[in-house]
Amino acid sequence: MPNIKAAEKWAAQSEKRTTRNKAAKSRLKTLYKDAAGASAEAARGVESAFDKAASKGIIHPNKAARKKSRLAKALKRTAAAPPTKTAKPRPTRTKK
Repeated sequence: MPNIKAAEKWAAQSEKRTTRNKAAKSRLKTLYKDAAGASAEAARGVESAFDKAASKGIIHPNKAARKKSRLAKALKRTAAAPPTKTAKPRPTRTKK
């Protein structure tokens, strides 16, 4: 328990910031996962969210740049990839 009133306030502020930042990081992870197979429109929204998080100090600016780069690379790969063949279902084997 803090002995100084200001320390009490710092602890409360720290807890509030921690919960806010955790929620923002969780949202970023969800957006990133959903945008991996989505359109370029969705990717732009995710890139914007990463930029905002980096500017607010929630994540490091280099991490935001890395995630945006990898997202763009993944989108480019999915757009350029030819459609994959579907695997034929294998016959089920029965025990003798």
